[in-house]
Amino acid sequence: MQKKNTINKILSGVCFYAALIILWQLIYTLGTGPLGWWKSYAMPSPLGVVESLEKLIVKGTLWQAVIYSLRRVVIGFALSLLIGTALGLLISAFPFLNRNLKPLMNGFQSLPSVCWVPFAILWFGLDESAILFVVVIGSTFSVALAIENAIQTIPPIYKRAAATMGAGKLQMYTDVIFPAALPGFLAGIRQSWSFAWRALMSGEVMSAYVGLGYTLMAGRDMADINQVMAVMLVIILIGILIDRLVFSTLERRILRKRGL
Repeated sequence: MQKKNTINKILSGVCFYAALIILWQLIYTLGTGPLGWWKSYAMPSPLGVVESLEKLIVKGTLWQAVIYSLRRVVIGFALSLLIGTALGLLISAFPFLNRNLKPLMNGFQSLPSVCWVPFAILWFGLDESAILFVVVIGSTFSVALAIENAIQTIPPIYKRAAATMGAGKLQMYTDVIFPAALPGFLAGIRQSWSFAWRALMSGEVMSAYVGLGYTLMAGRDMADINQVMAVMLVIILIGILIDRLVFSTLERRILRKRGL
């Protein structure tokens, strides 16, 4: 029965996406033909996107772009985790910082990552450091706020019970606060990852010489709308895969261990 349910889910998913592709092709055919909504070069088609993907794969451009982009986002996100965790612990531990620094961090988090690109170029030039800066600044504040929110939502009874049993400040964090905040922290990290991924695209679009963002802009410069759409689909697919394979898996395991 479980195997049958899994097969049914897979088939329903395949049918759903097949229907989307058919609808896409229908809109393209009608829009560039009888209805005349747009020119054929201004609207991507499913077949054109597949052909563009094939060209990028055969030339090796796509694999090189994916490798460079993943390397940048992994390094940048790791740095943002370190910096953001430290900031989150600080604003959680000190009420003065919580009152004054947290609103500022909320403001920075709402700022689009592309706004930091001019600073990155002026400070670091057109190299890897500029892109990493955009990734780090684009996700650090989200990590910090996730840490702070996870700690603040811990039931107070946990801390009081630990204090009653003689737990010190360090033991309170290592044995009570960190374990209790872990599920909420992981949920926040998933969101922070999406900030980092979007920030990477902003940085690569403006200052990279290789990467998915650069390949997307190369398609724009060549007026190849199919390549632009192909790269966009690859960016979306990678984002979904990392979210499902890494963050969702970790979250499910932790929640299962907690009986949640």
